[in-house]
Amino acid sequence: MKGLLLKDLYMMKKYCKSYLLITVLFIALSFASNENLFFVFYPCLLCGMIPVNLLGYDERSRWLQYSETMPYTKGQIVSGKYWIGLGTQVAVLLVTGFAQAIRMNISGAFALRKYLVLMMLLLVMSLLASSITLPFMFKLGVEKGRMAYYIMIGIVCAGSIIASNLLSGGIQAEIKLNGILPIICLVGIGIYVLSWYLSIVFYKKREI
Repeated sequence: MKGLLLKDLYMMKKYCKSYLLITVLFIALSFASNENLFFVFYPCLLCGMIPVNLLGYDERSRWLQYSETMPYTKGQIVSGKYWIGLGTQVAVLLVTGFAQAIRMNISGAFALRKYLVLMMLLLVMSLLASSITLPFMFKLGVEKGRMAYYIMIGIVCAGSIIASNLLSGGIQAEIKLNGILPIICLVGIGIYVLSWYLSIVFYKKREI
């Protein structure tokens, strides 16, 4: 398992440098656009797609076929992608959260409750990005499963608009949001775990 994680980390270092630049760019844009949360959510969506891109490189290089000769189970191969995704999601979530705390302080609009709401929204978006996409990829392959990626972009765009309206909709809207967000976070975590399980089941049944 350690070898699988190291392989993916080396691949991230070689192929995913642009993700860092895009993340920095969108964080900078979020400072100039207080109303549109798309610039805040997109880095979380982006990091959720890293396991998908790593899986795409594995398929193109035929590493998945080569891995059949190694002492790794299909469950371990799937889990490696989910652990990498979880690590990058947590890292980007912390960086984005720190940047948004600075932005809110600079604008004089920092409120702990509002900040925690934003962080919970970011967590849910990060989890959903890979939760919805990866099972399709492991079942159908990267090329056939790419439709799930485009669906996720649509969900994030719609979610950013809805979240922007809720966060600027006054105290009543915030109270409602505060009440349901912890439940949504638990559901998001549950979906991530279910997605992990389904990906293992789908990949075990798939012929490479």
